[in-house]
Amino acid sequence: PTGTPEEIMAELMAIGHLVSTKRGARAYIDPAVDQMVYVSRGATKLVAIASEGREQIVAFHFAGDLISVPASAQHSYSLRALVDSQLLTFPTREFVSCLERAPAVMRQVLDRVMIALHRSRDKAVGLGRKTAEERLASFFVGMAERIGRMDGKACALDLPMSRKDIADALGLTIETVSRQLGRLRELGLIETSGRSGVRLLQPHALEARAAHFRLAG
Repeated sequence: PTGTPEEIMAELMAIGHLVSTKRGARAYIDPAVDQMVYVSRGATKLVAIASEGREQIVAFHFAGDLISVPASAQHSYSLRALVDSQLLTFPTREFVSCLERAPAVMRQVLDRVMIALHRSRDKAVGLGRKTAEERLASFFVGMAERIGRMDGKACALDLPMSRKDIADALGLTIETVSRQLGRLRELGLIETSGRSGVRLLQPHALEARAAHFRLAG
């Protein structure tokens, strides 16, 4: 049987947990079971931790994102707040069971999952085949789509992550990121201000440098 949106929401709230996390802190998420996490406010980074404490930033997430956080297995995972953040966590099995009674909501969730899968695949291609310049250009194009705001013909970004985070996520050193930022500035493609401000002056030219694949037609 299907449920009304109000009934489904009530069931979700019954199985969910509200987690408030300060900037730089790790959000407590039960590592024993798969979890779905909704970012209701703020921004986070999903970090995979391998043996000997080695870490890899898997993805950045912002308000409105739905994140799948696997239970600890070959790697353990943690969500860390880039700014003060508020999260809603749900055990994945119960979350899916609840949404099976709400097909319209399930379709929305699947749409979000497909978007996340696309981003993950694009990142994998970037790490394996793209140059440092292409990786950084692709990162800026992706951030523009997610958190950018148009400022005339330019796109303004207020990035919550550090340059070290960007470097880690792109598989680069912070020195390489700094060099590539300088090159993009020299080319007139971006402007930077302070720790977090970036303006994409020529978004289409920057996208061309990102070397995105095009659908064959």
